[in-house]
Amino acid sequence: MSGPQRVDAVVIGSGPNGLAAALRLARAGRDVAVLEAQSRIGGAVVSQELTLPGFVSDTFSAVHPAAAASPVLARLPLAAHGLEWVHPEIAMAHPMPDGRAGALYQDLEATAASLDELHPGDGRAWARWARPYLEHFPALRATVLGGFPPAAGGLRLAAGLKLQGTLEFARLLLTSAEQLADDLFEGPHARAWLFGSVLHSDVPAEESGSAIAGAYLQLLGHAVGWPSPRGGAGALTAAMADHLERLGGTVLTDTRVERIVSARGRVAGVVAQDGTRLRAPIVIADTSPQAMVDLAGAALPDDYVARVRRYRAGPATVKVDWALDGPTPWTAPEARRAGTVHVGGEAEAVTAQTTAVRRDEVPERPFLLFGQQSIADPTRAPAGKHTAWAYTRVPPQVVGETAVRAHADRIVAQVERFAPGFRDRILATHVQGPSELQAGNENLVAGDVGGGTYRLDQVVFRPLPSLVPYATPVRGLWIGSASTFPGGAVHGVPGWSAAGYALLAARLGR
Repeated sequence: MSGPQRVDAVVIGSGPNGLAAALRLARAGRDVAVLEAQSRIGGAVVSQELTLPGFVSDTFSAVHPAAAASPVLARLPLAAHGLEWVHPEIAMAHPMPDGRAGALYQDLEATAASLDELHPGDGRAWARWARPYLEHFPALRATVLGGFPPAAGGLRLAAGLKLQGTLEFARLLLTSAEQLADDLFEGPHARAWLFGSVLHSDVPAEESGSAIAGAYLQLLGHAVGWPSPRGGAGALTAAMADHLERLGGTVLTDTRVERIVSARGRVAGVVAQDGTRLRAPIVIADTSPQAMVDLAGAALPDDYVARVRRYRAGPATVKVDWALDGPTPWTAPEARRAGTVHVGGEAEAVTAQTTAVRRDEVPERPFLLFGQQSIADPTRAPAGKHTAWAYTRVPPQVVGETAVRAHADRIVAQVERFAPGFRDRILATHVQGPSELQAGNENLVAGDVGGGTYRLDQVVFRPLPSLVPYATPVRGLWIGSASTFPGGAVHGVPGWSAAGYALLAARLGR
């Protein structure tokens, strides 16, 4: 594109939220162009041969319960575009030093039986607590995975749970995972099993607002599982992009937006660094709030910019991918059959990780989210071989090659505690520290994989308090990234919601 070209809408960024926004616009008959700064599409949903030829790793995001539950992705004919979900036999296992593990099965009764074997009564307690939410899961999903404000889903959930159940849900939103574990469990395994899922977020288990983070992930495991796309996470991106292309949408890679153009309080289009100029009455940014503000420049009022600037990132991350000569030799049998393994041991050891990071200390035994998708999906590796990955959050001083490599060694040592002989099965290793993660996807600011912290004040009000958080003071300019409600994970809701508001505003002539 050499000269200015007019389109109906521009989307900045081709992650799942950017593609969801573009698809909603294209399905409404709009001519949409998606501009991606990287040479490949997908944002944080990308697959590559990071370690050795034939070993397919997910560069960033890998396990997608929120995608399987997403009301946005459910509207799209992605199976017709090649997407196939693969479910491991066990969604998640949390091994303990005694060689046993708490397991999350999609089947609630199987999970309850597993937890009861570890400590009689803990499984029954979990089943009693979870069953009402699973019975009303469509309403719960509409509440947690709906656009802002989540009023319709909340009303449906309240109607289903009745008064007492609604009050209990309100308490769940405000309480800590530590308190929820005290309410439900007597044994150590189930307690650690819950705390591990809490740390998919960055809120410590002892802090208010952490209970819903862990409990909702476990409920997703029962309702939809913790699946991954066959062949790699990039298959989800490919399916969305193929659907968009067939609707007439355009995706331009290696096209970094330099500025968002506006005039008289209304967006007018974008200019890219390579000279590409697009005129459009709608621009949706699948970017961090700070990046959107930088691109829009002086068009945004100072008070709005100041409120956006106070948006807080979460902690940084180190991620390691491995090519393996065989499956990970976990001591716990359940861990050998699980797609995701939470590596940390006792609940107290898990909370020590978050305590250390909050104190800017480097944990010697980091809590790990560990994935082994090749257990259920043999397309990920050559016959008899396997892939694995792990990531952990780190304090700011874990930056630079030396510090990151040292922490990668701690990660391997932590896996060895629960899978003796793991080190001997490593054929090749690929390490990404905070700088490498951000270089691969600029929305992972300083290695924050969540699109901003999930501390209680920033869970609902993302990126700032507003009845329509996707809107900006510039008419026609919207933000629809993981930094907007309902937040991170792969589900497309922020982009889809931003596009919905953009279409509504256009119909109203605003």
